[in-house]
Amino acid sequence: MTAPGLQESSVYCPYCGESISVLLNPEDVGLDYIEDCQVCCRPIEFHLREQAGGWLEAEVRSDVE
Repeated sequence: MTAPGLQESSVYCPYCGESISVLLNPEDVGLDYIEDCQVCCRPIEFHLREQAGGWLEAEVRSDVE
């Protein structure tokens, strides 16, 4: 069960390609933050956006450009 306001989502790690489950917080919309992959432990950069209907979407990328 998630806390009120948090949305559970799945993203693919840009390093190892594994699907990981993350909790998205509406308070983080528009922010960039880093969370380690639960599988390979490498740092994933997240950018959170709010979609129509209040759903949250995470854009993820590696720290290697």
